[in-house]
Amino acid sequence: MENERNRVAGEGRLPLQFGSHMKRLRTARKLTQEKLAERSELSVDAIRRIERGAFSPSLETLGKLAVGLNVSLKTLFHDFDRERTDQVAQICDFLAGRSGREVQLAMRVIYAMFEER
Repeated sequence: MENERNRVAGEGRLPLQFGSHMKRLRTARKLTQEKLAERSELSVDAIRRIERGAFSPSLETLGKLAVGLNVSLKTLFHDFDRERTDQVAQICDFLAGRSGREVQLAMRVIYAMFEER
């Protein structure tokens, strides 16, 4: 049973992949582990262990990390959803906090920028 679980979970690679992704998000935002810990209300040790893949965070911890990184939970799991690039995820997170009117305006600008001439 344990071998089957490991095979399904990528033989324990998911914590390493998630930790690497979280570190990339943190460094892209120019945050130290200490600053992310403070913003996430987590210990620095927890941040270090997650980034090393030595600790699998709970749902509550994932929510705190998303707040600390100022990203959506979807962006936090971006490496497992390869359909979007990091920049697209950042745009989506930015627009998620805007009004419907502002999102419509952004869409019109984007479409206008890429219209065939």
